[in-house]
Parts: sequence; C-alpha cells; structure tokens
Amino acid sequence: MSVQHTVVFRLVHSAGSEEERDFLATARRDLTSIPGVEEFTINRQVSPKSDLTWQFSMHFASQEAFDAYNVHPVHVGFVEGRWVPEVAAFQEYDFTVL
Repeated sequence: MSVQHTVVFRLVHSAGSEEERDFLATARRDLTSIPGVEEFTINRQVSPKSDLTWQFSMHFASQEAFDAYNVHPVHVGFVEGRWVPEVAAFQEYDFTVL
C-alpha cells in the first residue's frame, strides 16, 4: 500500500523573500534526491482560512519506503539544518492511498 506524506507549514521568512525562495528550492533539491520520493510537489495556500501558507506533498510506493525516507541522512539533515530553525508552525498528515 502506498503512502502520501504531506506537511503544511508557515516559514519565519517574509513572503516573497530570498530566504523563502532558498528554503523551497533547497527542499525540492534535497528531498527529491532521497530514494523512494515520488510526485514531490510544493503548493501555496490560497485560502485566508489558514495561516499555514505552504504544503509539501510526496508519495511513497510502500510503508517501508516512507520509513526509509524518515531516517535517511539527507532528510534528517534537512529537518535539523533548515526545517527546525526556519519553520514557525506546521501540521503533518500521512495517508494510506486507497
């Protein structure tokens, strides 16, 4: 069974800033380099109902592939080096795709 991993978040950076662009570009480059990541997308929130302005979404062919992603050194490094200091708030949602 495949897994869709999503996270919605707000950055500490100003909208449209160079820091915001760099964070998103680095996320795309680094996270898509991890084996098993499929259909990676970055989406911008358009509804005023949420203060979480960005979403990452990706698919994994299996729970095992998702588990391997979570402990992969590139993912761990991104979380520790970029996510923790640059994300102000987030919610994570992981779904089994039927």
